[in-house]
Amino acid sequence: MNFQDDKYVATRKWLLLICSVLTVLPLAPLINRYIPPLVIGSWNLDLTVSIILAGVFTWLILRLFRFLLIPAVALLVLVLIYNQLTNGYGFKSIMADYRTMVEQNWGRKSQKEIDLVLNPGIFEGPLTKTVKALQSKVNSQDSVVRNFAVTHSLDYFDDYHTKYGPIVRQLSLFKYINNNFKYVSDSERDEYFATARETIQNGMGGDCDDHSILMSSALKAIGGHCRMVLTEGHLYPELYVGDEKAFDRMQQAIIHLFSDQAIENIFYHEQDGQYWINLDYTARYPGGPYLSEKAFAIIDL
Repeated sequence: MNFQDDKYVATRKWLLLICSVLTVLPLAPLINRYIPPLVIGSWNLDLTVSIILAGVFTWLILRLFRFLLIPAVALLVLVLIYNQLTNGYGFKSIMADYRTMVEQNWGRKSQKEIDLVLNPGIFEGPLTKTVKALQSKVNSQDSVVRNFAVTHSLDYFDDYHTKYGPIVRQLSLFKYINNNFKYVSDSERDEYFATARETIQNGMGGDCDDHSILMSSALKAIGGHCRMVLTEGHLYPELYVGDEKAFDRMQQAIIHLFSDQAIENIFYHEQDGQYWINLDYTARYPGGPYLSEKAFAIIDL
């Protein structure tokens, strides 16, 4: 073999190596969408497993159908470009998936808040009336509320339903409501609690009471379980997540699907092994910071 042949073989090897890497990098997060969360301790391994599977797949192509590798890379790049232009799974999504892997592998981003301090005090009489009034406004069986909840539970994250299951429907609904809710104060003299139907029909406007009622009603309409926490001058909803294992899964989904937010911690309350996360209108992601820890009442729904 002469020098030109040696040079051709070396160039060909480098080209195949580059194409292999270009295949593995976008293929791994694509595979990851269909692998359930694999969490061991504080390490998230599902994307790592996806990289290994993508590497094995690429190696098999090299072994069996080497001539197909370059056309496959070209096709993959074209598909990603098309998806990027049509807001599908493109280069931005790939970067978000890798960012999620790095962030999650730095350990859990969770912060348990201090236990809620119930302090009804002298307001116990009027408080009972307020609690009952708020409970009566939550209606998940209203057809307008049900249709609203189902429609907007499908707005976001549908590609990750295989991975996270019903969680993505709840997170999609939260994102729609908090992205579109507009704060409007009540009259200075009168406190008005709007039903979820009223808030939907008035264009998603209202105060913290109206937001909490809407969020709780809508999530209940698609199978979620919520409660409302009444504090001094404020009301916010919390979503029931389940036990610690369920919370870890929810936490991974939030960090992954809300990667465009600067998530410092996932804030939650825990009692007897049961976890609740904050869904306040002030939170830009589920589990955002709480405004207050002094509670006059926890309103079960």
